[in-house]
Amino acid sequence: MPSNSKTILITGGAGFIGSNFVNYIFRKYPNYKIILLDALTYAGNLDNLTPEMKRNDRFRFYHGNITRADMVNALVEESDVVVHFAAESHVTRSIYDNTIFFTTDVLGTQILANAVVNYPVERFIHISSSEVYGTALSDAMDEDHPLNPLSPYAAAKAGADRLVYSYMHTYGIPAVIVRPFNNYGPCQHIEKAIPNFIVSALQNEPVTIHGQGLSSRDWTFVSDTCEGVDKILHADLDTVKGQTINLGSEEDVNVLDIARMILKIMKKPESLLNYTEDRPGQVSRHIACAKKARNLLGWEATIKLEEGLEKTVEFYSNNPKWWERYLWMKELWEKN
Repeated sequence: MPSNSKTILITGGAGFIGSNFVNYIFRKYPNYKIILLDALTYAGNLDNLTPEMKRNDRFRFYHGNITRADMVNALVEESDVVVHFAAESHVTRSIYDNTIFFTTDVLGTQILANAVVNYPVERFIHISSSEVYGTALSDAMDEDHPLNPLSPYAAAKAGADRLVYSYMHTYGIPAVIVRPFNNYGPCQHIEKAIPNFIVSALQNEPVTIHGQGLSSRDWTFVSDTCEGVDKILHADLDTVKGQTINLGSEEDVNVLDIARMILKIMKKPESLLNYTEDRPGQVSRHIACAKKARNLLGWEATIKLEEGLEKTVEFYSNNPKWWERYLWMKELWEKN
């Protein structure tokens, strides 16, 4: 473990993957200082962070949007590393209200990348998304798979992804682009499929499936992704600089089977399953090729799907106060 002190700026660190990563880094590296910048939109929640960390002087939180260039410049200037999670990330929401997605995901990333040009850092890790690929054109999607985004969210992420790529080549920023596949685990907003299924089942309400539920995804437990980003953070810079790296389990399971697995773990009847019309811009299949992550980082996903689902069910079962605050949103989505 590196013993030298670093200051890491983490944008979007109060969201799902970001907060899991913040907690992970704080626990693992006792000499590291963490600066967290988050706008605390509906998906950002400081309750995702451990009380111990929030009381510690190694941690500082700034409430603000990454489109605030003055704030972003000041925070990058005092940082050694930037890990950029901040983004709007709800596919369905992007279909009906997409402007904020391009403002945050593309313009916000441009402002952050400009700050890195003006105030150089050791490395800039940009968290993209497998959604930029669209539907799989091959059995396993490697980093050279064409970018065919199928929703405004995916298009915004693709725009940010390619913007960072251009800054690598135009300005020479020491960037790495990370494309995680479908993450799940503790502290994921209930708008997402797995927590939505779990929370519905906890309330003995219908578990709603879009279409026939045959769209398949590469489901990756969030702690595996945190370990992958950690390895990128600490790999030899010449090994990872300028690279685009997938993080995924290399297995895909369809949405209906995920719902059935959750109901089985929770000992709930399959009669709770409810089918509705398919979502526009639906990706029919996602499956990662993570060969580059194995070769460059020695990383591979280790949490098997059933184990990860059990851990996730346990979190939502034991923390009703965490998810009950979002129920009004769930009711609103279903009405619309």
